[in-house]
Amino acid sequence: MIPYQDSDLEKLFTYLRYLALKLPKRKSVPGYQFDEEVELDYYRLQKISEGSISLNEGYAKPLDGPRDVGSGMVREEHLSLSRLIDIINQRFGGELNEADQLFFDQIAEAASQNEALQKAAEVNPLDKFQLVFRQVLESLFIERMELNEELFNDYLGKPEMRELVSKWLGSQVYDRLSSIKSAGRHKH
Repeated sequence: MIPYQDSDLEKLFTYLRYLALKLPKRKSVPGYQFDEEVELDYYRLQKISEGSISLNEGYAKPLDGPRDVGSGMVREEHLSLSRLIDIINQRFGGELNEADQLFFDQIAEAASQNEALQKAAEVNPLDKFQLVFRQVLESLFIERMELNEELFNDYLGKPEMRELVSKWLGSQVYDRLSSIKSAGRHKH
């Protein structure tokens, strides 16, 4: 495992990962040959640190989902997002603060403006919407990684935290988009 500290390299990796999906697949011709242009001269494997990554024994606290949904009120949404900060701090021993809160607020706002997510919220139930949201959320984090690299590193490096943030924010954005959609329906 390595820490994600090179933001340019991480952006390049994400770009190339999505680019690879768009490139045409060749069936009859063998794969690309780079032998004359690229050659591995040496490879170094270095242990940077050592430690346990297991969860605390006997710890299985249930996670409560949001109860008040679809209100569309900024104040209530802010409270529920700050609850996410509290849960992350409790479960992962973090010290997230108001700056991290603002980062999550920005992510949720950007996600609410995303056209693909708006369309997905219109035609899908929450569980199907979450599948689309997860992909968009990763892109939103990468676009804003320089605003909060520490939180970005935690998000990428801790799968349990990534799952929690994705489900929680996905639920918040889905509720926001659903309330906007139903408000639009009532206007006609």
